[in-house]
Amino acid sequence: MATTTQDSSLDATQAALLAKVQPAELHEQPLVTNNRDFNWVTDKICRIVETKTPTWWWICMAVALMTASFTGVGLLWLVSSGVGVWGLANPINWGWAIVNFVFWIGIGHAGTLISAVLCLLKQGWRTSINRAAEAMTIFAVVCAGIFPLFHVGRVWFAWWLFPLPNSNAIWPQFRSPLEWDVFAVSTYGTVSVLFWYMGMIPDLGVLRDRAVQRLKQNAYEGAGALAKGMDHFRKNFYAIFAMGWRNAGNHWRNYEMAYLVLAGLSTPLVLSVHTIVSFDFALAVLPGWHTTIFPPYFVAGAIFSGFGMVLTLMLPLRALYGMHDLITQRHIDNMCKICLGTGSIVGYAYIMEFFIAWYGANPYESFAFINRAFGQYWWAYVMMFSCNVFTPQLFWFKKVRENAALVWIMSIFINVGMWFERFVITVTSLANDFLPSSWGYYSPTMVDILTFFGTFGLFSVLFLLFLRFLPLMPIAEVKFVMPAADPHGHGDHGQGDHH
Repeated sequence: MATTTQDSSLDATQAALLAKVQPAELHEQPLVTNNRDFNWVTDKICRIVETKTPTWWWICMAVALMTASFTGVGLLWLVSSGVGVWGLANPINWGWAIVNFVFWIGIGHAGTLISAVLCLLKQGWRTSINRAAEAMTIFAVVCAGIFPLFHVGRVWFAWWLFPLPNSNAIWPQFRSPLEWDVFAVSTYGTVSVLFWYMGMIPDLGVLRDRAVQRLKQNAYEGAGALAKGMDHFRKNFYAIFAMGWRNAGNHWRNYEMAYLVLAGLSTPLVLSVHTIVSFDFALAVLPGWHTTIFPPYFVAGAIFSGFGMVLTLMLPLRALYGMHDLITQRHIDNMCKICLGTGSIVGYAYIMEFFIAWYGANPYESFAFINRAFGQYWWAYVMMFSCNVFTPQLFWFKKVRENAALVWIMSIFINVGMWFERFVITVTSLANDFLPSSWGYYSPTMVDILTFFGTFGLFSVLFLLFLRFLPLMPIAEVKFVMPAADPHGHGDHGQGDHH
């Protein structure tokens, strides 16, 4: 009897100890907060396109158009006068044009990474930001293409870059990394447009059906004829690009298969495009360029600057459209962590460049890197190192990541630093090459400055048009990551509409 009592007390003691050491349950913040239902998500995303254009949009569009005109003026000046109006001269034959090309191509990488790579890795948090990031990719590629196109001088002969038969028997030099850029960037742009459009087809069908429904109900009391006319336009416009989408089961099956194939095609492009861009430098024999670290260094830098731009764009939109329940702190936190990781890789690359130059015992390489930090362009190197290495390290602190205003300011510093990185790589190596007698100092002209800053206006115009006429987020994908979509969770899977 005593033994039984001891055994029962021992069991009770063990149970109490086990209860104390049970691991705590980790509750992740939902990707759509405040228990929103499916109908709310559809209305919130669609109303951005369907409601009256806000005043801030018109103000931003006016400023963007005025800024974009700078690029138009700069390019007209260049075409009428020649490439000499840029600050190019021996030995610096690559200036702001190549710097800006690499800068904009780098920004375009985050969209494909978020859409393709994170899709294959089944990262649900991508859903609220991938559409805007894909649009950012396409518009950044457009801005990037301007600079090499006009850098050739006679832009009306730019089609010679493609292997097209012509009467002069001029054929591209396929061994040139600059020719590889043509194929890499054009392929990347084409696949990015297809991927972006493919993801929008179900949402275009939703916008079409909502316009048709309002027209049938004649729900325009007090709204005037303009609202009805806009719905007629939306019905026809979205019907064309929705390509007969009816939300049927076979449509979804084919859509998911095609989306997966495009994600698989896009993933190697994320790595290959900026690797090929890095070959523009790495395959040269110039000190400071001829190094094997450039491909991974450029890819990490591209992802770093791309996520910086996503934060720069999405944080103001989150506030202006009141989308705090769709773009949550969890989204911001994850993007900050990616910036921290890629920024650390970039910082490691900066340090390794000095180590390799010292370890290789090459006096030309050693001089190139020491000259970057302490020579006539030291101010650019300090800006680069401060913005790209020190700034992202602040993301280690949770309080920093939770301060949206501070994150937005830091994201701007990240892209400022990445522009200076491309400037340092391109200009410092060309300015001080093997022969001291040929050294020079590069200064941009007013045409350089106008053309570059105007591309921010062009980018903004395209992005504002995207916000006004196309859905900002993929409606079905956002719903898929909601608690209500989980048949084994507490939410009702059948709740709301199924557009």
